[in-house]
Amino acid sequence: MKNAIIIGGGPAGLTAAYELLKHTDIHPVVYEMDHVVGGISKTINYKGNRMDLGGHRFFSKSDRVTEWWNEIMPLQGEPSYDDLLLHKDKAFASEGPDPQKEDRVMLIRDRVSRIFFLHKFFDYPISLKLQTFTNMGPWRTIKSGCGYLYSSIFKRKENSLEDFYINRFGMPLYNMFFEDYTEKVWGIHPSKLGADWGSQRVKGLSVTTVLKDMVAKKLKRNKDLSKKEIETSLIEQFVYPKYGPGQLWETVAKEIQDKSGKIVNDSEVTAIYVKDSMVTSVDVVKEGFVENHPCDYLLSSMPIKDLIAALRGIEIPSEVKEIAAQLPYRDFITVGLLIKKMKIKNQTKIATYDNRIPDTWVYVQERDVKIGRLQIFNNWSPYMVADYENTMFIGLEYFCTENDELWNMDDDEFIRMAVNELVKIDIIEPDAVIDATRIKVKKAYPAYYGSYYQLDKVRDFLNTIENLYCIGRNGQHHYNNMDHSMLTAMETVKNICNHITTKENIWSINTEEEYHESKK
Repeated sequence: MKNAIIIGGGPAGLTAAYELLKHTDIHPVVYEMDHVVGGISKTINYKGNRMDLGGHRFFSKSDRVTEWWNEIMPLQGEPSYDDLLLHKDKAFASEGPDPQKEDRVMLIRDRVSRIFFLHKFFDYPISLKLQTFTNMGPWRTIKSGCGYLYSSIFKRKENSLEDFYINRFGMPLYNMFFEDYTEKVWGIHPSKLGADWGSQRVKGLSVTTVLKDMVAKKLKRNKDLSKKEIETSLIEQFVYPKYGPGQLWETVAKEIQDKSGKIVNDSEVTAIYVKDSMVTSVDVVKEGFVENHPCDYLLSSMPIKDLIAALRGIEIPSEVKEIAAQLPYRDFITVGLLIKKMKIKNQTKIATYDNRIPDTWVYVQERDVKIGRLQIFNNWSPYMVADYENTMFIGLEYFCTENDELWNMDDDEFIRMAVNELVKIDIIEPDAVIDATRIKVKKAYPAYYGSYYQLDKVRDFLNTIENLYCIGRNGQHHYNNMDHSMLTAMETVKNICNHITTKENIWSINTEEEYHESKK
């Protein structure tokens, strides 16, 4: 029997293992550095309160991915805890599980995300409602309208992310809602980031798109969760595992092991041996011991920077080494706060328990704080919080670079800073905090600047290793959504099954059009 070694137990790696077991007789072995699976999609359980790192809406324009999720965890057929408290009626799945009685279930959730700016809430994406103009004030509104008209007539050549945003929203809206926040996230000004980041992450989103969406909503209410015709940033519903994204990947891991696949946690691949353009084996370090394991296929979701450094027995061009070594990443810190309640109250028409704000996350665009986003885990799933009715569990998200000032702060100091920031912008009262924890994530976001623009040379070199497949976000250095990462794994298994030698269909999965094309 042939075997495949898979580096990384995140969405891409686990999808690959599951698909290999389902469609081939190849035996998968997954090596994961962490003590749990899920990668950045894992769920942290802190004293019964659960944290979703980064927030993961389960929504895809790919039928393959949607059907795959439903195969692992079916949609709810009865109301969830908060549905019952609010007497909320939804289009539940026929004969679906009851989340009050069963754990293996996807919840149907309403998408509510807003921008917090000028100590006020704005729709995300920016809408053209009266409330938006009221919050902005007459002068900002006039400036924004004139700026948008100007940008519609005098288009910039899109050499940067700044050009991309200005072409679609105009300079005043760019200055208000994109410039500072983008720099907060990436640590670099949008004028120095590539326009292709915008085309991948917010493709199709513009003032024109917002207007079209407003008209479409008046004409038709489409309850299909796939919503292929709607821009991803404008979706209104998504599905979500009862206990967060990590629950789904833990379930997948158990399925893999039940089907005779192998998952080894707390293990790191440190060397990859190549002979005659084929990977022959890898060195794995576990508990301080090094073992060498042969393989017929190697599927890698480890960062390309580390992959190139681990190769042995093959001549690597110096330029490829240099490009890979300098690939940029952005790291990530979350502070989980268990609080009594928020100071800020729900002023929307959406019914919520105890008048809490309805958002799953809030984009904090205040310029005098470092926090980037705020998650409210109660709103992702009522089962994420140990005492849903009496407490709230929230996540404060910070973007940083490993070993910078934020990264090197000790936990207590960082938590104090985070709490003080929420107090400063009137989100919570100082005495609201019951408990807190801090989580750091390395290489959370592949960045689009610097040597990224020479990545094709690294990719071309890696493609010469016939049985090596790069999958997932870090495996391809693409800022993929979870469904894109899964599709890279699905395409890889399809190629192996059909003896397809090209890997372009795998590398190209980073926009909706491309992965729909790959299905044909």
